[in-house]
Amino acid sequence: MRKLILVAPLLFSSALLANDNLDRLLDEIWQFELKSSPVTATSQGVHDYDHLLTDASPEALKRERDQAAAYLEELDAFDRDKLDKTSQINLLMQRRRLQETVDQFDFNAHYMPLTSEYGFHSGLAFLPRTSKFNNLKDYENYLARLAAIATYFNQQLHWMRKGLETGLTQPQVVLKDFEQTALAFIHEDPTDSQFYGPFESFPDSLDSSQQAQLKERAKTVIRQEVMPAYQKVYNFLVKEYIPGAKQNIAAKSWPNGADYYENRARYYTTTNMSAEEIHRLGLAEVKRIRDEMKTVMKASGFKGSHAEFVEFLRTDPQFYPRTAEELIKEATYLSKQIDALLPKLFYKLPRTPYGVAPVPDSIAPKYTTGRYVGPTRDDQPGWYWVNTYALDKRPLYELPSLTLHEAVPGHHLQNALARELDDLPPVRRFTYISAFGEGWGLYSEYLGKEIGFYKTPYDEFGALSMEMWRACRLVVDTGMHMKGWSRQQAIDYMLENTALSAHNVTTEIDRYISWPAQALSYKIGEITIKRLRKTAEQALGERFDLRAFHDMLLENGSIPLDVLEAHVEDYIEQQSL
Repeated sequence: MRKLILVAPLLFSSALLANDNLDRLLDEIWQFELKSSPVTATSQGVHDYDHLLTDASPEALKRERDQAAAYLEELDAFDRDKLDKTSQINLLMQRRRLQETVDQFDFNAHYMPLTSEYGFHSGLAFLPRTSKFNNLKDYENYLARLAAIATYFNQQLHWMRKGLETGLTQPQVVLKDFEQTALAFIHEDPTDSQFYGPFESFPDSLDSSQQAQLKERAKTVIRQEVMPAYQKVYNFLVKEYIPGAKQNIAAKSWPNGADYYENRARYYTTTNMSAEEIHRLGLAEVKRIRDEMKTVMKASGFKGSHAEFVEFLRTDPQFYPRTAEELIKEATYLSKQIDALLPKLFYKLPRTPYGVAPVPDSIAPKYTTGRYVGPTRDDQPGWYWVNTYALDKRPLYELPSLTLHEAVPGHHLQNALARELDDLPPVRRFTYISAFGEGWGLYSEYLGKEIGFYKTPYDEFGALSMEMWRACRLVVDTGMHMKGWSRQQAIDYMLENTALSAHNVTTEIDRYISWPAQALSYKIGEITIKRLRKTAEQALGERFDLRAFHDMLLENGSIPLDVLEAHVEDYIEQQSL
């Protein structure tokens, strides 16, 4: 008996030591990641690197890859049985991030630092928003970052030239007019630049002389460093990259492309489903949703075929905003409506508010319909962005489901709650798992049906069209990248099965081409969440509490689907006691 009494404290002590050792290693890894990504560090409240941009040189990226591999070995040396549940998830999440660093480097993904809607150069538009401007040092740091843009761009152009040499480029078809994303940053007058914004107003800590000097320095840096750097990117895109980009749209046409696509599918879905399995699942979902669409179309009183109804929705002026202000006002109105319904769905709500704003003009033409942009500092809100470009392509009947997805109870609520999990390490609070986050966003659209948020048959059809959009992604993404589908074949399939405008469909298809497998995460995640809810409802019966269930789903932050499944199983077991 005395031996047992002595052994128990030793085992407990060993477990505590393992958890503490992991915490120390996780902190070391996080600091390494922040140092490797200075802008991210700034957004996380770490200001040691506010004067720097990412070092994308060959030496730096290789060093980062090798260090990530070394950290993986250290993590794999832990006896997971000695870790508590929270620490096990912490380890798994950090391991996933490190493996992604290794995989991306080994597949030479850094040869393509752009998609059809985003590039390394356009990403810097967020610098004024992510930087802090409280004192002179903050402005000095910001100016240093602006001065570093030329070097950073040269590093990225080096990798893109490597891509041209090796056939690892974005397909030419998705790059039509992409040079405009660089041209949007080029201004003859430096005060017209978005980078000059922080010099329009100053904190009281700076006197008039300091303000005047900073303004002149900003004009000089923007005129002599920033504008020429963007001009160089523009010239490169027009003269070298776009003309030399590959013609084939399939990921499998890249070097090691088939392996890369399967790797991306595993990463974005957090499952081991093959491209063929995902394709078949998509076909089944499309058929199911199409049948529901028929029912809603009949309820609307429309006389005609499915194609005629969709054409009616795409072309009748009653379904489209006349001005950008009207679209933003409607999105804001819907946001406040759903805010009032949240207590029916959750016990715990986030402290962080959110606002509604248009997608910035510089990126709107090639940008998606709407997106959530989270805060980068504790004193900022989240933002639900609505695209006001091409208003005749932004149907109001899709706005309710878009709002549920991007704002609440979708991305804002989920991301804000994750950021507020102060007891968890940063790797848990700030890591975004696409299958979980996008699955939750699509599940949030489904909740709109349950709580009566869709007021008209057109709203209901719009919601089904949005769901069909995500189901079609499973078909067209795998079809284009692994099954030989053409771009036009994918566009036609989306137009046939959704009520999305032709403009939206084309923009989306180009996004899937340039961002392989990311689009798979939405439906895979939503199907998993709905299946887990059904399992819990059946197991718990009258004891099932929807609000408690939702709180439980979100209490770990963004996690892989297999971890979520294990968590739900534990929840059911605890509630069954």
